[in-house]
Amino acid sequence: MKREEESGPVGRLSSIIESILLVSTTPLTQERARKILHHYDKKSFDEAITVLQNKYSGESGILMERVAGGYQLRTNPANQDYVRALLESRPPRLSRASLETVSIIAYKQPITRAEIEDIRGVDSQGAIKTLMERRLIKVVGKKEMPGRPFLFGTTKEFLELFGLESLSFLPSISELEEILGSNGEDAGPGTAGDESEPGREHEGGGESTD
Repeated sequence: MKREEESGPVGRLSSIIESILLVSTTPLTQERARKILHHYDKKSFDEAITVLQNKYSGESGILMERVAGGYQLRTNPANQDYVRALLESRPPRLSRASLETVSIIAYKQPITRAEIEDIRGVDSQGAIKTLMERRLIKVVGKKEMPGRPFLFGTTKEFLELFGLESLSFLPSISELEEILGSNGEDAGPGTAGDESEPGREHEGGGESTD
């Protein structure tokens, strides 16, 4: 008997989506799903997603999370030490300088470099350059003022890195201050590297300047 006959259309669709998520390097959005799964309707897709969310939950080593407007399979954070041991390398982290800069941009966007530096109190050219290279921020326009400085905003990669569905899921300012204050050196998630050193943001050229 065919699997579709055993588990029904939703079971079959959840199997297909599971395979897609396993090999996809980016979250599966409904827009992408419509192009790939054009013979299934939205209701069936939502039901299949629910099946997978129930399957990958709780104590499972793999979790299905909603990230950047889509769905993605991720390892359970509780097991990160063992995953790191297998990879035999410590995932590079964002420096404090870059974490501060990207945090300011996330909360204040769109924002110019000068406005970022007014808040941080130091030159942020190096941090901005690093974040641009990591594709965590991008130029979203120019401010209507003399010199028309670039305006910066966060990217979809930023949401993916921090595991956020959207910017509305950003932690509160008090939570952010606690994160920044808990570590005097490096801070940030255990993915996506940053070679910048705190206090050395002024070195090197910038992608965009005010």
